[in-house]
Amino acid sequence: MIEIDGITKVYGKARAVDNVSLTVERGELAAIVGTSGSGKTTLMRMINRLVEPTSGTIRIDGRDNRDLPAYELRRGIGYAIQGHGLFPHRTVAENIATVPKLLGWDRKKRDDRVDELLTLFNLEPELYRDRMPQELSGGQKQRIGVARALAAEPALLLMDEPFGALDPIIRAKAQEDLLKIQRQFSTTVVLVTHDMDEAILLGHRIGVMHEGKLLQYAPPAEIIAHPASDFVNELLGTGDKAFRMLSLTAASKMVEEGPAEGPPIADTASLRDALAQILWTGRDAVPVARDGVIIGRITRERLLQRAEGPAS
Repeated sequence: MIEIDGITKVYGKARAVDNVSLTVERGELAAIVGTSGSGKTTLMRMINRLVEPTSGTIRIDGRDNRDLPAYELRRGIGYAIQGHGLFPHRTVAENIATVPKLLGWDRKKRDDRVDELLTLFNLEPELYRDRMPQELSGGQKQRIGVARALAAEPALLLMDEPFGALDPIIRAKAQEDLLKIQRQFSTTVVLVTHDMDEAILLGHRIGVMHEGKLLQYAPPAEIIAHPASDFVNELLGTGDKAFRMLSLTAASKMVEEGPAEGPPIADTASLRDALAQILWTGRDAVPVARDGVIIGRITRERLLQRAEGPAS
């Protein structure tokens, strides 16, 4: 659990973060969204003390984050950033094993963890562990960056615009990977993003920041149905709320038996993603896959009925 209590950061006369309080429950993903300069990254970087607060307290599992030396605190917190931040002179395996090595893990334990994470991200260990970062695609580099953040089995993962530099297809796969990992390990995640759609897709709760202040902190359905201010409503955009509500439900919740042609979507994708693919390709249904195995389909008719029903 992360408890942020009255946190403020002042630079000169500017309040980058202004008296923010929120709680991230253990095992939840909190998405902090806002425009450039809203204070969202500064807030997140105070959790692992890359930025020191001017006032206020941050507790991790009940313990003040200032009770440990900053370097020791950071070794227990995963951190993934936009552009991956891999060490160019180290192999994939050496990059992933950076923190476990600092923590004194023996060679076999490090190697086993590297292979486990590569497998988790669908990268064959034999093919990838000895490659250099420049031999990887942008999407592969980003997955290795997240793997490195997870290597020491942290209970807390901080992510600063981790998917912002990826093209839409690779970004969707990276988001799917994150949801899979978060479910599998029950990792507590704080994700900073400027993309409200990404926040809605991934977050158990969304914090909306503007000019250093936290305007609203609530589950996605509440943000969509009851935005707390005109600015929050503006971030949501002009899209139909009923269709945005489709973003809150995984495809797995509407799978039915029956045939469907064409490329499948993952069962972790949202109903909105399913509808977008159906409309884009002109199909009446889309197959749904779990771990590469087709488990059923979702039809255009049922999705449109869902979208046209009352938002709830």
